Amino acid sequence: MDRHIPFDALHNFRDLGGYTTPDGRRVRPGLLYRADSLGKLRQGTEDWTRFLSLDVRTVVDLRHPWEIEKRGRVPEDASFSYHNLSIEHRPYNQPALPPELDPGPYLAERYMEVAEDGTKELRRALELVVAAAESAEPLVFHCASGKDRTGQLAALVLSLLGIPDETIIEDYSLTELATPAMLAAWTAREGHAPTWLGFGRAPATVMRTYLAAMNARYGSTESYVTRELSLDASELASRLRTSLLEPRPTTWAPLTYRRATPADARTLVRLRDTAALRQLARGIDQWKPGEKDETHFRTRMQQGEVWLAYADSHQTGAYELWWDDPAAWGPRPADAGYIHRLMTVPHTSPPGTGRHLLTHAESRITAQGRPYARLDCLASNPRLRTYYESAGYRVVGEQQAKDGGTGSPYTVTLLEKRLKD
Repeated sequence: MDRHIPFDALHNFRDLGGYTTPDGRRVRPGLLYRADSLGKLRQGTEDWTRFLSLDVRTVVDLRHPWEIEKRGRVPEDASFSYHNLSIEHRPYNQPALPPELDPGPYLAERYMEVAEDGTKELRRALELVVAAAESAEPLVFHCASGKDRTGQLAALVLSLLGIPDETIIEDYSLTELATPAMLAAWTAREGHAPTWLGFGRAPATVMRTYLAAMNARYGSTESYVTRELSLDASELASRLRTSLLEPRPTTWAPLTYRRATPADARTLVRLRDTAALRQLARGIDQWKPGEKDETHFRTRMQQGEVWLAYADSHQTGAYELWWDDPAAWGPRPADAGYIHRLMTVPHTSPPGTGRHLLTHAESRITAQGRPYARLDCLASNPRLRTYYESAGYRVVGEQQAKDGGTGSPYTVTLLEKRLKD
């Protein structure tokens, strides 16, 4: 499930459904959305029809009134109520920042100011979210880019729902997938590129720093809600969880597989970047968004195989299969297949999807008459090594200077599995 719902004019409209709590429940899909400015919607367009099809009943606009006057608001419609709650009371001039300033701590400080100043508006926003949830009526909240103010409200709601901090950080960072489109739209509108550092960027460090600051000052989100918003946080959280959480499915459609074609390259880039953001949100410094482009995946299709996995019509994962890998393994006889970029769609894939992808890759290797499946993982990622070992792979060595095309060699652990004939 790609959380970004496709629109022509909107670039950061996302469903918060599917995120899971430690006790095994998940946020119900189709009830809570976050977005960039709905002022870009126009009646009579396909975007407008698509928006209305979501059956949204409440729109919460977190922007300043002057922003609405300058850029417009969502068109009026009898199907939903509109609320302008400007949670930011101290506008800041990000374009004036010096280029050497790290936007992470700076933005986290601004978010703390909003948490202090926008208590009246944040309280009302939470009340609207609870009311919509208890009525099972979809609600969307937004600001200009769907990143800062929207990210703060999303973090507040997800935290009250019991979603772990690393998932909240991940959700915040998914704006990175929309950054290129937002940058292109801004440049087309203004006639030049924005001048300030980090335009449209949502690095995980920003939300991680903000959540740490909130916990240091207030102890917890619940304490903040009680002390600063004058709400009964325990009752509020209970109502939200009762209305917005549901058990995870206990049955899943069996996975089906399709060999990728060049037309799938964009989807594969997006899946890989999503996986990279998920890793970074959890402090795993392995993949970086933007490292692999469409050309990479088209090349892998030509030189090996790339496979997509689905449960019903929903994409659940993908992997690459190479027939040699000299960068990691050196020259070898044609006795193995090399599995790379094993990727699953986070939060919404059936349990065990990664293991099923491995099994499918191994069946493809066997079909080629090759007796071994091989793969590698960063030597600094012992958790991934353990995962592969649990799937029957054994460590057979280490390559201390693998060059994966980035120009910066790194150390990988080499793992191998003997396949049954």
